[in-house]
Amino acid sequence: MLKVLWVEDDNKNIDEYSDQSFYQLFGEPIVPISFTEACEYTQNNLAYDFVIIDINLHKFNDFNSDYVKEIKISFEAKNAGIVIFTMLLESGFPKERILFLTGNARGGGDNTYDKFEEYFNLALMPLPDYIDKRDADTAKQLTEKLESRINPYLTLRRGIIEGCNFLKKHIKDDNNIQFRSFVKGTKHNNPVIEILLDDIKNYLDTVEQFLPARQPKAIKDTYRLFLRTLVHEWEESIDPQETKERYSGDIHTFAWLSKQTRNWVSHDKLLEPLNSEIIAFLFLVNMRAMFKLPLEVQDYEHVLLKCISKTPTAIIDDNLDKDIKKFNSEVDKILSSLNIPLAKEIKDKNGSPRSRQKFFSEKINDIYKNNTGKPKQHDYQDFLFQYFFVNQEKYQSNLTANSNDFLPTLARHIYSRSFTPEKS
Repeated sequence: MLKVLWVEDDNKNIDEYSDQSFYQLFGEPIVPISFTEACEYTQNNLAYDFVIIDINLHKFNDFNSDYVKEIKISFEAKNAGIVIFTMLLESGFPKERILFLTGNARGGGDNTYDKFEEYFNLALMPLPDYIDKRDADTAKQLTEKLESRINPYLTLRRGIIEGCNFLKKHIKDDNNIQFRSFVKGTKHNNPVIEILLDDIKNYLDTVEQFLPARQPKAIKDTYRLFLRTLVHEWEESIDPQETKERYSGDIHTFAWLSKQTRNWVSHDKLLEPLNSEIIAFLFLVNMRAMFKLPLEVQDYEHVLLKCISKTPTAIIDDNLDKDIKKFNSEVDKILSSLNIPLAKEIKDKNGSPRSRQKFFSEKINDIYKNNTGKPKQHDYQDFLFQYFFVNQEKYQSNLTANSNDFLPTLARHIYSRSFTPEKS
């Protein structure tokens, strides 16, 4: 869930002005215990998505601290919330995700909001909205205003941040770095590269900090660069088939999706236009490939699943087998129309040549390579979603299980997208 920083010097007010809906959306707010701590939070916008500020913070008792003296501006405790606001602006936090919750507006208290509103308007910097503490429905107004400002980008960013934070803690047990098992040569105990713990931590730091607090105007360009960063580790030395581990079909599927995405985004833009849905999906499967995670859906995964579908399919029925065969048939027709063989020449264990049918992964990769450098002819996002199901054809019961584990939960969230895609 998304996070709220609530700068308030009286915790009783937080209890009074938050309702059940607020906690369902945001959980427990982050509440600084001092003015200094509130100032420090303004420099770390990875921790929260919205900010609620009381203007009058006179119950904080640290206004004479060395930290506050270094702010080098003159202010009174009764307008200290304005200082927090300006510090947030200086740090790049979006004004539209800040709310003042105050009794000092429109004739209330010292009328501080109105006075500063005039100053800021003269500077062509309108203040954020405020909610009056004196209103009878303050808690309801607060939740509704915040909820109206939630969007797919915010949800995606929060899920990625929470995911990277979780994984950095999770890999304190070095054995949870599953990615090493896909290094070429590992099968014969002679890996061609070494994956260091610090390398993985740096990777997670980079991914965590990539998406800025303010949604970029050129969001599709940002998503392109983010996706390249996300799957960059799946380079030439990494091969999902190299592992000697006996992973179930889902881990191999996740690894191939990450590897193939890395190859595709390196050579063309045929996966575009990118949106929060495909980014969330690829983040989820990438982290499940790189790290050993519990079967259960993790908290950050719940957040990201909302980017894919708020109303997942309730039950995946017996039609899945028909749909998988339909996928394969449609891809075969595309290959035939391009005069690309459906079979592949290989050598058996004795070195003798033989022919075998191409795997679905090979088929869609052939289509991609044929389309590279030309106008986009197919929906390659569709192919990735469909591959999730096709590659686990032998394990359909795992996908259709009436369970809250990650695999069937993800399947229910992407099922409709895989069969009746919604373009955005």
